[in-house]
Amino acid sequence: MPTEILMPALSPTMEEGTLAKWLVKEGDTVSSGDLIAEIETDKATMEFEAVDEGVVGKILIAEGSEGVKVNTPIAILLEEGESADDITTAAAQPEAAAAADAGAAAASGGGSDAPAAPATPAPAAAAADGSRIFASPLARRIAADKGLDLSALSGSGPRGRIVKADVENASAAAPQAAAKPVAAAPAPAAAAPAGPSADMVAKMYETRSFEEVKLDGMRKTIAARLTEAKQTVPHFYLRRDIQLDALLKFRAQLNKQLETRGVKLSVNDFIIKAVALALQAVPDANAVWAGDRVLKMKASDVAVAVAIEGGLFTPVLQDSELKSLSALSAEMKDLAARARDRKLAPHEYQGGSFAISNLGMFGIDNFDAIVNPPHAGILAVGAGSKKPVVGADGELKVATVMSVTMSVDHRVIDGALGAQLLQAIVENLENPMVMLA
Repeated sequence: MPTEILMPALSPTMEEGTLAKWLVKEGDTVSSGDLIAEIETDKATMEFEAVDEGVVGKILIAEGSEGVKVNTPIAILLEEGESADDITTAAAQPEAAAAADAGAAAASGGGSDAPAAPATPAPAAAAADGSRIFASPLARRIAADKGLDLSALSGSGPRGRIVKADVENASAAAPQAAAKPVAAAPAPAAAAPAGPSADMVAKMYETRSFEEVKLDGMRKTIAARLTEAKQTVPHFYLRRDIQLDALLKFRAQLNKQLETRGVKLSVNDFIIKAVALALQAVPDANAVWAGDRVLKMKASDVAVAVAIEGGLFTPVLQDSELKSLSALSAEMKDLAARARDRKLAPHEYQGGSFAISNLGMFGIDNFDAIVNPPHAGILAVGAGSKKPVVGADGELKVATVMSVTMSVDHRVIDGALGAQLLQAIVENLENPMVMLA
């Protein structure tokens, strides 16, 4: 029987996407693992692999189609021996069943009050609890040959569908899968007050000239996530000034020594390292909010905001506390370049416990950033500039000062703990050689 290829969920938050490009055409033969399409999510353009083998019988969604919901059929795959006629036959089966129901009711002589005779469905495998088991035709055939009980297998295909790889990797003695308890549905949250509708806003400016810009998937996601974050995360803010003269002098020395290797460290590289080490020094702050609990992380996985056209990414540098400044610099440059090309994989921009947003290169003195859940905090970094300061000896002097603001999720980090974390960051940046010890 023809198999539907469904729009995949390429990230945990994906609800819809754009079918950017088909890499196959009708009539092409594909195997499990072959690339068949490019899917554009709210964050990246990703390649989509086939999970079954067969012939592409019909493409249902044209390339370039936007807003395709997850699990929507996008193509039909035919098994060996099937033809395009089988697609028509399969599509006609529900209609034939409905016609059979109507005919049975008429034959019984019943009028509108007579109950319709139930249709006899095609036999399908069922689990112990009576629910239907979804499996590809090829997987069913292999399972029958190997004597496997499909109800004992977990499917890795779309919507838990059992595919060829699942049955090939299973043994005939596969244990009966335990039924999972059904979790109670959470109580619906109170609806947030809605702002003026699009039509109302447009009417306010109907006498003015404007250009309407359509929201793409990324901008819609940014709007939804940051609105939710600002409404649901109890933010508080901690501010400090950091003297950068020692760091700038040390950086110049390192860059001179690293010049032959083609390495040039930025101030941002030092900030990443300083945050990573501070999270290790204050481990209670290296945590994320998980709804009904807090997860204390072992490694310092630091996210860094990267501006791209139409939005931003926050790629994550994992195990940052263990990496040298030159390694962090190279990794950050690579992630930033691929972020701008929207070529990051989901695991490269998801996760992390703390984030950095640096607008200093744009001349911004200071700002307040929004915490990106489930992170516990984010450090907003301003520009370094010459300012008068009072030295330890009481004398007035000029120093390069950078202002930072740490936005904190109060559910995870309290005021005193946040102050300890920020103090550790300041000490690392004002004494940069310590970060190499």
